[in-house]
Amino acid sequence: MELFPPIPLAEWRDCKETLHRFEQIVGKIRLAAGVRRNHWWNVPFHITGCGITTRPTGRADGNPFTIDFDFVRHQLVAASLDGTEVSFPLYGRSVASFRRATLDALTALGVQVNIPVPHPFDLPDASRPFAEDTEHAAYDSVQANRYWQVLSQVALLLEEFAADFSGKASPVHHFWHTFDIAYTRFSGRHTEQPAEADPVTREAYSREVISFGFWFGDDTFPEPAFYSYTAPEPPGLTEEPLVPEAARWVERNGSHLAVLRYDDARATPDPRATVLAFYDSAYRAGAERADWDVAGLACPGGITDQHLMARPA
Repeated sequence: MELFPPIPLAEWRDCKETLHRFEQIVGKIRLAAGVRRNHWWNVPFHITGCGITTRPTGRADGNPFTIDFDFVRHQLVAASLDGTEVSFPLYGRSVASFRRATLDALTALGVQVNIPVPHPFDLPDASRPFAEDTEHAAYDSVQANRYWQVLSQVALLLEEFAADFSGKASPVHHFWHTFDIAYTRFSGRHTEQPAEADPVTREAYSREVISFGFWFGDDTFPEPAFYSYTAPEPPGLTEEPLVPEAARWVERNGSHLAVLRYDDARATPDPRATVLAFYDSAYRAGAERADWDVAGLACPGGITDQHLMARPA
């Protein structure tokens, strides 16, 4: 299979907008039913061999359940730990229909979940309840499968990049609110947020971070791209070089992102090496400007034991 197959936003925008809202519904169910984790690590989906999953959620002494999107068979699958499973097809559904079918599936499992804020987060139709959205109904099986393929490839690349860092770090996970896949490294230092910062931001950035990821594009940046940012942004960050030459610093929401367009990476002789080099250059730019212990946090090849490092492969 081709590494990084083409996925121009214009060709699947309608499907993406529908799928994004499907995922927000399921994500909000997990958020309501699960246990809170630091930096919102309880929120995202994780990649599976055929789609994405909430992972088991709920309470161990209650009625734990999972909800999976299967982008090979194009179904939503809800299952409880006693082996009961309920599924329904993803295609041919509006957001309103998907919401109803999902809640009905959970009811069949004996799970009752209330979605406290039952409308989209940070999307243009954020004031419209999911139950009233009959506009978004463009699930396409070919495009959804391609989306999962790209997610899976980027996830493996981020896992490979993550292996070289021994400090506190997030899992590689797919956020349903921003529709990106990300991995984050932490310096261990606390940061103060401004008084006006919202609760989501305050928890996400309560520590110094350098984050790395990939998004599929939106109205503000209408093309897929790999990215990285350092928060808080240290002085002089944008003076640091990025590789490859096509990568650049982009101003966004008052700070800067290191950005490598997906198609620019695809056009290189070795896209895998290109993206890994991009992430490494963005990390070094942020870590050195913010005075992280780069050498002390390194673990080349995923090895931290000095004895093992000294042994030949």
